[in-house]
Amino acid sequence: MSVKGYIMQLQPFSVNDGDGIRTTIFMAGCPLRCKWCSNPEGFTRAEKIGWYKRKCIGCGMCTEVCPENIGIDMNPEREKCIACGKCADICPQNARMQLVSYVDADYVISEIHKHRLFYSYSGGGVTFSGGEATGQPEFLDYLTENLYEMGYSLDIESSGYFDMDKVYRSLERMDLIFMDIKHMDPCKHLYYTGVDNAVILENISGLKHFAAEKVIRIPVIGGVNDDDENIRASAAFVHENLPGAKMELLPYHRFGIVKYEALGIPYDHPDFFTPSPARMEEMREIVRSEGIETADFR
Repeated sequence: MSVKGYIMQLQPFSVNDGDGIRTTIFMAGCPLRCKWCSNPEGFTRAEKIGWYKRKCIGCGMCTEVCPENIGIDMNPEREKCIACGKCADICPQNARMQLVSYVDADYVISEIHKHRLFYSYSGGGVTFSGGEATGQPEFLDYLTENLYEMGYSLDIESSGYFDMDKVYRSLERMDLIFMDIKHMDPCKHLYYTGVDNAVILENISGLKHFAAEKVIRIPVIGGVNDDDENIRASAAFVHENLPGAKMELLPYHRFGIVKYEALGIPYDHPDFFTPSPARMEEMREIVRSEGIETADFR
């Protein structure tokens, strides 16, 4: 019997989330509230409609089909939206879009099957991401069990903030596990993400029990965690607690700002910046100096 879950997007032909050509399943729901998050639609497990004002031509077709009589500018009435998707289906400019959908797991599997030849010839497969992929453990377990039995290569990207017992079986099916270290300082981690890092560091250490390849990622946010001390402490922790793991440093970007606009929520962090390519390489050298091999899936 299939199960249902909340997804933000099925992204086929992804080449940045593991080896080969992959389909990335962005699963909604995340216990963190990172101030730089590029996928705010995935904060909660709930269907959501976005409105892109810059695309809207004011035709009013959305208002004609809306069962809640919400106007063209949906932000003042967003709490009335039941995310039925009728406006997104009819909008000629894609100014209204379904950002989170509640779907059957078998539908997800059927969509993945459509591209299986690309996975086969490229050495690719399926990557679970988010939001937080571990936030829906039953949905994840059903998908991973069935796709694993079908022979698909499986990877996962996670913040590391989860109950290991609930996702252990899913992690056992993975070929590659990406996990983040946002900051080694627990107080700064709490300030910037809304949660302490103790559970995350414990789960990173626990990855030693899995056969999968491990890559610990640092989303490098200028002005937050890009200092030498934090990078060195992160690399030293990985070297001591997860021997053989690689590390990947990902520079901050602002691509997700349009999603905040679509959801009618503010994004105002002018103090965050993208470190220069030269600075990124300096940080990679710090990681290597601690005996850690760096990875690059970008």
